[in-house]
Amino acid sequence: MQSLRLIKPGGLKLLEEPKPRPGPGEMMIQVKAVGLCGSDNEWFTEGGIGDSHLNHPLVLGHEFAGVIASGEREGERVAIDPAISCEVCEYCVGGNPNLCLNLCFAGHGSTDGALREYLKWPERFLHSLPDSLSDVEGAMLEPLGVAIHAVDLAKIQPGMSVGVFGSGPIGLLVIQVAIASGAKSVFATDLLAHRLEAAQTYGAYPVKAEHGNELQEILEKTAGEGVDVVFEAAGENDAVEAAVSSVKPGGRVILIGIPSDDRTAFRASTARRKGLSIKLVRRMKHTYPRAIEMVNDGLVDVESIVSHRFALTDFKKAFAVASTREGLKVIIEPQE
Repeated sequence: MQSLRLIKPGGLKLLEEPKPRPGPGEMMIQVKAVGLCGSDNEWFTEGGIGDSHLNHPLVLGHEFAGVIASGEREGERVAIDPAISCEVCEYCVGGNPNLCLNLCFAGHGSTDGALREYLKWPERFLHSLPDSLSDVEGAMLEPLGVAIHAVDLAKIQPGMSVGVFGSGPIGLLVIQVAIASGAKSVFATDLLAHRLEAAQTYGAYPVKAEHGNELQEILEKTAGEGVDVVFEAAGENDAVEAAVSSVKPGGRVILIGIPSDDRTAFRASTARRKGLSIKLVRRMKHTYPRAIEMVNDGLVDVESIVSHRFALTDFKKAFAVASTREGLKVIIEPQE
């Protein structure tokens, strides 16, 4: 089978490798669709993310769906939770598997991801896909899960106003989930015009993030009050600063973005005087069933966020598009 491995920063290599052999509790998966995340691009360009660094040839990819290729469930289409939690540590037992002390995550650290034709994965992390959802939609359930978890942390109530700072795929999904959760108005910012256009199609008011003007425009549109809840999904400190400045006193700030320099900064006096609640998003938990239901019921449109689709052999083009942010979500579809 073909596997795409990151050998060094900027260096991907397509290799012929033997198919994996599933062990007890594992299933063989034929990979059908893999989304490229901003973190995949960070691994590709920098050879790591945060405090994790490339120390062996790594298969990237953690947003994926496929078909079970052996056993009693052979032929069943599934979305795959990329986070393998131990289920026995205090955080797993306490209902927070995303904080697992022994977590293994696809395409990160020592755990190979999905940019290959086949992989083995624990059966307990496979979620059946209804026929109404495509393979691409199945792959998009992972970023949707992150958005759902972020909105859970925000505790949005009907009638609230929301700011989304950064309108990439995660930001666009947050917009949709926030509106489905009852948000009355959503302001979306970004530097790129095509992302703002996308945000508007999902029901947000688009605001160009330029020279700090977004703060002034949001304050004008909210009669100087600001918004109830803000989500930062850009991974940039300018976006964090604007989010903190635009939220109401007593509001919530949800930080989703991963900064490339592993540092997040904002004016402390602003946040302190407002008495803000600041929460950071650690991936997701218990979201796949809800994500499947939301897409199946038409509450969230994930497929329209996909702007490019490539075969595994076209990985150079796929990563080039993802790196330059030409579109929205890039999907790779491994081919036998």
